[in-house]
Amino acid sequence: MNTEVTIAGVTLKNPVMTASGTFGSGMEYAEFVDLNQLGAVVTKGVANVPWPGNPTPRVAEVYGGMLNAIGLQNPGIDVMLERDIPFLKQYDTKIIVNVCGKTVEDYIEVVERLGEEPAVAMLEINVSCPNVKEGAIAFGQKADALSHITKEIKRHAKQPVIMKLSPNVTDIGEMARAAEAAGADALSLINTITGMKIDIHRRKFAIANKTGGMSGPAIKPIAVRMVYQAAQAVKIPIIGMGGIANGEDAVEFLLAGATAVSVGAMNFVNPYTTAEVVEGIEEYMERCHVERVEELIGAVS
Repeated sequence: MNTEVTIAGVTLKNPVMTASGTFGSGMEYAEFVDLNQLGAVVTKGVANVPWPGNPTPRVAEVYGGMLNAIGLQNPGIDVMLERDIPFLKQYDTKIIVNVCGKTVEDYIEVVERLGEEPAVAMLEINVSCPNVKEGAIAFGQKADALSHITKEIKRHAKQPVIMKLSPNVTDIGEMARAAEAAGADALSLINTITGMKIDIHRRKFAIANKTGGMSGPAIKPIAVRMVYQAAQAVKIPIIGMGGIANGEDAVEFLLAGATAVSVGAMNFVNPYTTAEVVEGIEEYMERCHVERVEELIGAVS
C-alpha cells in the first residue's frame, strides 16, 4: 500500500497531521505518539510577539465536543525558532507552522522569519484572528479581506502557503475561490465553529470570553460538507479537519475531496489518536483493496 500524498510539491508519508492548537508543537505529545509516524506536525499558532491569550476560564466541555477561547496564547516566533523547530527537526515528519497575527504586517513579519528556516515545509495561515484594522472582523469572514492577506503573504513567503478557512461564513465555496485566486497553494478547513455555553446554576457564561470555538465529533458532518463544497469550488489541495476520531472518519474526509486530514480535539480525549488514525486508514485500505491512498481523494460524486 502507498499512503503518500503530495500537497503543493511537498510529499507526506501519509495524509495524517495534527490540527493547530491541539498538539502544542509536538513536544507535549512526543511521549505518547512516535512523531515519525505522522505525515506532518502542524504547530500551535505563532505570532511576531508573545500573546498572553484570553482570561480564564477558557475551555468548557459540551455535548459531543468542547468549546475553547484560548485567544491564541503563544510565546512568539523567537521561542518557536530557538526551541520548537530544533525539537521537531529530530523527527522524520514534515513541519508545518501555523501563523497568526492582528494585522497584515504582523503575519508578514513571522512569514519572513520562517522563510529563513529550511526545515519548515509549509505555512498554515490562521485567518480567524481578529483583524484589528478592520474593526475586529476576522480576515477569514470577508472574501476581499481574505484575498488581500493571501496576496500579501504570498509575496513574502518562501514556503507553500495553506490558508486556514473559517466555517463562520455564508458560502465556504466563495471563500475557497477567493483564497485560490489570490495565490494560496492549499486550503485547510474547518476551523472551529462559534458557540456558547451558560452555567445555569451559577447563571454565568462557562467561558470568560462568552463565546468560544466548538470542536469535536459533533461538528464532523458540517466539516465534511464544507470540505466537499470547497473541493468542488477549487483545484488546489485541501486539508480536512473537524471531529476526526478514527481512521474511518479520516477516510470520509478523503472521499469528500481532502488530500490530507488533521486530528484536533480528540488529541485531548485520547493522546494516541493521531497514530490510531494512521493505522485505521491503512486497515481500511487493506480491507477494501486500495493500493494508493490517492485513489480515495474525492472519490464520491
